[in-house]
Amino acid sequence: MENLDWKNLGFGYRKTDYNVRCYFRDGKWGELEVSSSEQINIHMGATALHYGQEAFEGLKAFKGKDNKIRIFRMADNAARLQFSCDGIMMEKLPAELFMKAVKLAVKLNERFVPPHDSGASLYIRPMLIGTGAEIGVKPASEYLFMVFVMPVGPYFPEGFKPTDLIILRQYDRAAPQGTGKYKVGGNYAASMVAGVKAKKGGYSAVLYLDSREKKYIDECGPANFFGIKNNTYVTPESESILQSITNKSLMTLASDMGLKVEKRKVPYEELASFEEVGACGTAAVISPVKRIFDADENREFMYGTEPGVWTTKLYNKLRAIQYGDEPDIHGWVTIVD
Repeated sequence: MENLDWKNLGFGYRKTDYNVRCYFRDGKWGELEVSSSEQINIHMGATALHYGQEAFEGLKAFKGKDNKIRIFRMADNAARLQFSCDGIMMEKLPAELFMKAVKLAVKLNERFVPPHDSGASLYIRPMLIGTGAEIGVKPASEYLFMVFVMPVGPYFPEGFKPTDLIILRQYDRAAPQGTGKYKVGGNYAASMVAGVKAKKGGYSAVLYLDSREKKYIDECGPANFFGIKNNTYVTPESESILQSITNKSLMTLASDMGLKVEKRKVPYEELASFEEVGACGTAAVISPVKRIFDADENREFMYGTEPGVWTTKLYNKLRAIQYGDEPDIHGWVTIVD
């Protein structure tokens, strides 16, 4: 792919050669199919269109100095998709089928995996949608699972540089007992109004408080929240937030590095005591936070114009494992044959 500017890809859709598909019909999953089309043919009565029966995942593949392609924590994404299926009553995709489809999609498009020294990666988007026609509110009887990929740069254009977050109490990302913990499209649709408002104000994302009481930190629109203080990695415990696989990885690495790890309710007032703050997720990896502005209280919390010491160590360690520069002692990486 000589014509691609690998170091300045940005984070957006880019056409690649093939995608992989699998249909659930007549009570069973079919065989994997390979397609070069970017289109899908869907019934106008499909439950995905009317009742939001749709879930997706996001993971990445990386090219090492040894030229091997590594997929990061694929089994965890397979399990999380099953969890989302339970949450909105979709047919569960077997983990083995998920992983087989992901590996095939990466292999078929390996010419699009960015070089090791580019800082870019191959983003992998598995999706599952209800395709069966139902006009009553009930689960579909037919589903389409699909995996497509594209080379990407950092999610936030700034890359690994501190950005600003904003708190907007009039917006909720998810209801307290709703679908916030599942990776479904409706949560992201619900975050768009606040997200666009934040971007227009010069902020990278919204930092949401809990929907019930507005007393605790939940998460950023596209990423989990973490704070570091007193040699402790702190991240919110909440029934309304997505369980980030990146955050789970960072908690393990933080513990490996000698930090205490606390997953618990994080009161709003605690923002003032953190030494470092970051947003983390597959797309962003880690986005350090420079400032959090509370628009309702006209109050700001400052964390420094450069990434914090621990945030930098965690970022570098995770990336080194993903790219194969350091040993994968936790068994997170799958090498594509």
